[in-house]
Amino acid sequence: MKVKFWGVRGSIPCPGRKTVKYGGNTSCLEVIIDDARREIIVDAGSGIRELGIDLLNRNPSRSSIQADLLITHTHLDHILGLPFFAPIYLKKTRLRIMGPLTYEDESLESAVTGQFSYRYFPVRLSELASEMEFVALKEERLDLGDGIGLSTKYLNHPVLCLGYRLEYGNKVCCTVYDTEPFQNLFCTDPGDPSFDEAMALEGGEAAREANQRVEEFLAGADLLIYDAQYTRGEYAASRVGWGHTAIEEAYAVAGRNGVKRLALFHHDPLRTDGEIDALAEKLAAGAGPDMPEVFFAREGMEVEL
Repeated sequence: MKVKFWGVRGSIPCPGRKTVKYGGNTSCLEVIIDDARREIIVDAGSGIRELGIDLLNRNPSRSSIQADLLITHTHLDHILGLPFFAPIYLKKTRLRIMGPLTYEDESLESAVTGQFSYRYFPVRLSELASEMEFVALKEERLDLGDGIGLSTKYLNHPVLCLGYRLEYGNKVCCTVYDTEPFQNLFCTDPGDPSFDEAMALEGGEAAREANQRVEEFLAGADLLIYDAQYTRGEYAASRVGWGHTAIEEAYAVAGRNGVKRLALFHHDPLRTDGEIDALAEKLAAGAGPDMPEVFFAREGMEVEL
């Protein structure tokens, strides 16, 4: 199993001279399983455009391109690249798009393909040559065939979002983004008129159980790709409830759950290359002997499992 990063930013594409090293494209991963000849893509952020060009270069005869596209959730930065994914304009392309049911009564298909409207884009869905199948996912375990297992886990984000655990042979790649630790939603201040002790205790226990289930989901991964948009200070100051995790929290979770390698992902669009380098040095300086290998994901980086 090999993982390649095609987009590592969160929220919005941010190309420019200050983001050259780590990249400015939004979320897109490629998971290649050579033995099974399978192509799996996680998210269709702006990084999927370059992936599409690369796939065509690998198939100069324009022979069939088949892939599974796993959508973590339907926020724009995770789907906006799909109209620019060149293989969808080829007749022999077969794309199975899988992801969570999104919002109210809207289907995964309508949320993702709503971009293919003259209101937003010059090509309509009916004009695409490729064949696209949509599969709505919930928390479940699936057999993708060829010995590939897929497990899903609901995460903590302002819209329904799934983490993915891909298993092949004895290797595991796990994605946990966009998410933040579950919090007690009830008042915990005894001096507040709205305080209810029973509700506060129940809310605290519910948050602990939800966080434990996420940790069990990612435990033992050979590669864990984890949301790390903020520092602990940034998160505590004004980002609680935004659906993203502090770098220090991601590292701690990986460390106590036997993760072998941790890729910090979904970099804040305001974070410059120099700032990420400084954070990497700080993290390395505080690393303990029992902690996983950790790095900040970069566009173009490949990881062999």
